[in-house]
Amino acid sequence: MKKKNWSLLAMLLVLVLALAACSGDKDEKSKKDDSSGGSKDVPEKVDSSKFPLAVDNKDEAIKGGTLQVALVAESPFKGIFLQELSDDAYDSEIMNYANNSIFDTKEDFLLSDKGIASLNVDAENNKATVTIRKDVKWSDGEPLTIDDVIFPYEIIGHKDYTGVRYDGDFKNIVGAAEYHSGKAKTISGLKKIDDYTLEISFKKVSPAIYNGGDGLWGYAQPKHYLKDVPVKDLVKSDKIRKAPVTLGAFKFDKIVNGESVQFVANENYWRGKPKIDKVVLTSVPSTQIVEALKAGKYDMASSIRATAFDSIKDLKNLTILGRPELSYSYMGFKLGKLNKKSGENETDPNAKMNDIPLRQAIAYAMDIEQVTDVYYNGLKSRANSLIPPVFSAFYDDTLEGFKYDPEKAKKLLDDAGYKDVDGDGIREDKNGKKFELKLAAMQGDDKTEAIIQFYLQNFKDVGLNVVLTTGRLIEFNSFYDKVKADDKEIDMFMGAWSTGTNPSPSGIYAHDAEFNFSRFTSPELDKLLSDIDSPEAVDVDFRSKAFRDWQVYMAEQTSVFPIFYSIEIVPVNKRVKNYDINYVDPVQMQDWELTAEEPMK
Repeated sequence: MKKKNWSLLAMLLVLVLALAACSGDKDEKSKKDDSSGGSKDVPEKVDSSKFPLAVDNKDEAIKGGTLQVALVAESPFKGIFLQELSDDAYDSEIMNYANNSIFDTKEDFLLSDKGIASLNVDAENNKATVTIRKDVKWSDGEPLTIDDVIFPYEIIGHKDYTGVRYDGDFKNIVGAAEYHSGKAKTISGLKKIDDYTLEISFKKVSPAIYNGGDGLWGYAQPKHYLKDVPVKDLVKSDKIRKAPVTLGAFKFDKIVNGESVQFVANENYWRGKPKIDKVVLTSVPSTQIVEALKAGKYDMASSIRATAFDSIKDLKNLTILGRPELSYSYMGFKLGKLNKKSGENETDPNAKMNDIPLRQAIAYAMDIEQVTDVYYNGLKSRANSLIPPVFSAFYDDTLEGFKYDPEKAKKLLDDAGYKDVDGDGIREDKNGKKFELKLAAMQGDDKTEAIIQFYLQNFKDVGLNVVLTTGRLIEFNSFYDKVKADDKEIDMFMGAWSTGTNPSPSGIYAHDAEFNFSRFTSPELDKLLSDIDSPEAVDVDFRSKAFRDWQVYMAEQTSVFPIFYSIEIVPVNKRVKNYDINYVDPVQMQDWELTAEEPMK
């Protein structure tokens, strides 16, 4: 690894000095010189394949008890507890305990028939039949019927809908567009057969439907409880913010907005009343979580950062579980705006970032590999495509992605006309004018600032003046508010996507996807996304090639580029029994148990 001399990083803490004064060859990565003349150990990479997926607790269980869960978050959760309206990772984690999902999944994240609902697809006639169990009740004791399965479609398709789920996938349902425009009072493609059966007609059926795509919606909502709330008012209704009615193992009991949620066992849960009496989720900043786990305040922590691993790995009161995440982090570039009236993304040919060589230069300038070495213990790795490796059928490990190459970045900028005209080490734009790029990045733990400053120095090393939007890292909710609003102060932004169990990228990158935050569209992109979810894609080889073609195209265009893949680490207190994080056939929540009255210290 070549020696680097960066004056900006020399002003940071020892953690970042390990990055700033790196020396030694590739076979000697265990030491990094720091500016004090000493040396700094670089953490050894963790063999993530050795993480267990389940706790091994053979102690006798107590009766009942309260599970204490830390929701590791830098911002208060929003408290929008309705899947059709929520687009927030924290709210989603909370809702998992009272989940309204009607489908379970099996191998390759395909829908199974072990959940509340089963799916039968008639691909030849572009139809699917959803059948629900007859023994399921809501948390208030009312029976689940097929009307509750239809109701979410009516929410998403409504002309007053305020969420982000009305997209190209949803429009694939026959009659959805007409209902949304007000031309029809119902969605014609939804046919109620009886109280437990729904037939859905689609414009097309592709393999995506077996992962919950093509417009199929995977949640139910209690029509008897919510039907009198106008769709436009749902997001602020107490019925979803203070007293949701749900289907999951636990039901909402007390909500302190932004701070904590208490659940109690749902005696009406269709799989049986849980063995644990209560679950309490409390929002905890990442700066406090290590000490809290060590002190035995919590049984587990969600969304704990990889940078905390060294601090918790040797704690005797914990078992550390791990699995590949269904997610990736990325850098995005603002290339246009969302037309809110039409719901279409519109790429601006005159956007500052609408220059492929500039975007690619930024990608090559980032020394992601070194950040993974110093900060992440091998729990994160440089991503080479926008498909996480956990989707093994479609992930292509032969793609190179953007390896750190500052000389290549400089040449791209030189050839594109970004030159240092005045000799100050910073490039001007193609017209010889001052050129500044504004980067939006989220607040994080105590290492986040150092990592972002390191990247800013990476950009400076190739002659780009990149500064932070607002001059500082941005609070989580404010960050996404600005990104979704296409804030003029954002040229580029660092975000992360949780993909869910459907690998199709249409919901994030289609021309009518509100989640397409870069606002990049093109006929070629439309075609590639269409191929992935086409009827022809029932042929596995065809779909695999379609996924590869899309990945290659996105790398060529670089409207976004991936940064990291991650290993999710889940610390679990040793009083927890019958708990695992398997994606396939995990132990269900009603069977979780505790073996002591309080978390172990």
